[in-house]
Amino acid sequence: MTHSARDVIVVGAGFAGLYTVHLARSRGLRVEAIEAGDGVGGTWFWNRYPGARCDVPSMEYSFGFDHDLQRDWEWTERYATQPEILRYLDHVADRFDLRENITLSTRVESCRYDADTRRWEVQASDGMVRTARFLVMATGCLSAANRPDIPGRDTFAGPVYHTGAWPHQGVDFSRQRVAVIGTGSSAVQSIPLIAEHAEHLTVFQRTPAYAVPAHNQPLDPAEVAAIKADYPNWRAGARQTSTGFGGHLRRGLTSALAVSDDERAAIYERRWDEGGLVFLGAFTDLMVDPDANQTAAEFVRSKIAAMVDDPATASALSPSTVIGCKRMCVDTDYYVTFNRDNVSLVDVSSTPIEAISPTGVVVDGELHEVDAIVFATGFDAMTGALDRIDIRGVDGATLRDTWSAGPVSYLGLQVAGFPNLFTITGPGSPSVLTNMVVAIEQHVELVADLIDEVSRRDASSVEAVGEAQAGWVEHVNLVASLTLFQGCSSWYLGANVPGKPRVFMPLPGFPEYKQICDQVVAAGYDGFRFV
Repeated sequence: MTHSARDVIVVGAGFAGLYTVHLARSRGLRVEAIEAGDGVGGTWFWNRYPGARCDVPSMEYSFGFDHDLQRDWEWTERYATQPEILRYLDHVADRFDLRENITLSTRVESCRYDADTRRWEVQASDGMVRTARFLVMATGCLSAANRPDIPGRDTFAGPVYHTGAWPHQGVDFSRQRVAVIGTGSSAVQSIPLIAEHAEHLTVFQRTPAYAVPAHNQPLDPAEVAAIKADYPNWRAGARQTSTGFGGHLRRGLTSALAVSDDERAAIYERRWDEGGLVFLGAFTDLMVDPDANQTAAEFVRSKIAAMVDDPATASALSPSTVIGCKRMCVDTDYYVTFNRDNVSLVDVSSTPIEAISPTGVVVDGELHEVDAIVFATGFDAMTGALDRIDIRGVDGATLRDTWSAGPVSYLGLQVAGFPNLFTITGPGSPSVLTNMVVAIEQHVELVADLIDEVSRRDASSVEAVGEAQAGWVEHVNLVASLTLFQGCSSWYLGANVPGKPRVFMPLPGFPEYKQICDQVVAAGYDGFRFV
């Protein structure tokens, strides 16, 4: 069966999908979003694990495109929980009447570009074949769960969970022995809460995480009122920061090595007391100078040593890598949870997990018996959701093959050979190194302008020029090489997925990226080819 033709098909109904539907419809385009979940929300629909919340302040992790929306919505906490963010996205869908343009509980399986009709043919799990001039992949950077292929994984007799696909009815761990495999962001958030209920919790750690305190608290009504009174300037300031948030905060203006030890320690202490990811904004050179970076790393390690009672456990929880080369975590009581009698840590860095048996997890010949297993092993980031769809461009070339040696793109937005296909916050854009909502709004607005430009030029398609794409990939690699982001094996590099090419995927620096995009537009969309 063929669905009626659309101007735009959007894959996904999270922040990016909702805004794309809204903006496309406001410009008179026939648009349909297709979403695998049975509700809107994207990553916030699926990630319902205990303690799930955002690490960007809620007043900034929200849409800024509509003044009435940002004025009317009331956030309750500094860092919003998953349920509150999902309520917000449901509110956005209802407020702008977006649901009539969204098809839920339907997974896109393949997308094929027809060079004769210059339209995309989209096949989905509901058996329908849809066509559209433009295809917008709003699939999210952290939406394809990574499940490690451990021998015997499927033989475990008890329940197995993944933090990125948590049961919507919740999980009761009372009187259970629980294993958590992984110590990334979702583990840091969930471990303290699981430990409160489990009979015993065993954490299997390959690489320790740097975590800074959230100091989460209810929002001060006076502070909220002050922000809302000046929201446009507040957001404009955020867009001038490398991370897309915290523009109101005082950023460090000097090197960590240019001050005395006492002054440096006092500055770090103030940042620690403030809480949140702004810790790495204490000095100008923490992500470019290894010696400066080590001063921040040593400070956090000293905090871990002070919080964890057992010296051996504290040492195991203390990373030795560059701080910030992996996504830094924002925690509530993570480290002190290891002081509990019912929590134990198993280091699997030198002796990896051998197998999972019907009754537990085997490490170095020892069976750790458990009743339930939680995989907190993150995602096949940035490219995983796209790789799982059969996407074919000109002459049947697959996106999967085009990216076999690592993802290539122009501005993280388009790929040569795939006309009228747009990747929102794709590899080669700031995406996961920023406030995602800021990155999404900028990308969606640029896509809408490109679609308008196709019509203005009376063209049928737009795609990245191969030479421009090659130049952009070189630029992204150059910028990354000037930083310490490549100082460890991280999901930024795809290092958490066996067999995935090791390529640094995001681009550091949002304001510079936005300036380049503005220059591209001012130059007549330089680097794009209109047919």
